[in-house]
Amino acid sequence: MTATELTLPQPEAKPGGRDTRRQRRIMGAGKQMNAGPVTYVVLTVFALVSLAPLVWTAIAASRTDQRLAQTPPPLWFGANLFSNLESAWNEASLGTAMVNSTIVAGSITIATVVFSTLAGFAFAKLKFRFSNVLLLLTIGTMMIPPQLAVVPLYLWMSDLGWSNQLQTVILPTLVTAFGTFFMRQYLLQALPTELIEAARVDGASSLRVVWHVVFPAARPAMAVLGLLTFVFAWNDFLWPIIALNQQNPTVQVALNSLGTGYVPDQSVIMAGALLGTLPLLIAFLLFGKQIVGGIMQGAVKG
Repeated sequence: MTATELTLPQPEAKPGGRDTRRQRRIMGAGKQMNAGPVTYVVLTVFALVSLAPLVWTAIAASRTDQRLAQTPPPLWFGANLFSNLESAWNEASLGTAMVNSTIVAGSITIATVVFSTLAGFAFAKLKFRFSNVLLLLTIGTMMIPPQLAVVPLYLWMSDLGWSNQLQTVILPTLVTAFGTFFMRQYLLQALPTELIEAARVDGASSLRVVWHVVFPAARPAMAVLGLLTFVFAWNDFLWPIIALNQQNPTVQVALNSLGTGYVPDQSVIMAGALLGTLPLLIAFLLFGKQIVGGIMQGAVKG
């Protein structure tokens, strides 16, 4: 008797039954989903809509102010791009402004990421008295409009003798309630408590636990928070325009001087805006893949 003869017949699944649907799900589980033409059309439309403001800024920066005032507006690049960029660079002292904005945004980003990760770890994994109350107070500060703090903050910085200095812009935003809450929510799921306890059993100090356990686990969220913080600090206008002057400006304060004439030159203003946006584009092109990879890594781990 052969092995074929010993094989018992299997009952056939009924058409439309539960077994058939389960078999279809199992067979389709390993298949890769392919995007259809509708998906490509929708993504193309969203990409064009997202790029439209940047493209229009570049087109306007390459034209003259007289051409921008005409109807219909220009829809393609002109020949005045480099001359307008040079005019904006010289009129607004964008060289100094770029350096100042890099210092301000970089300092705020590093401090916010580090301090928010430490605070988020404390709220997520450490047990101490009144932790819930302190967390509620921290979240509650997000509901206070930042305009209410302008006057007392300016008086405080004046008392310290920091008027028109970069630390006036850096100090108030070294840590944010949003960053603390964001890191706390991420570490609740991404950092197992058992891993911290194992490090404690091995004799690791609190500093070593943070450096070798917390920071590696929080790296994807730290990358996202760092990108958001850098963009916000680079584009911040309200507090820098109050705390700084044109002799020591950030990019946004310097760009404000381009539109102060009797007849502002819109093409030069657009050229300055384009120069102010380029560092953000370069940063995203250089680190965008790492940031997206970190997000996907965190999603898979979760």
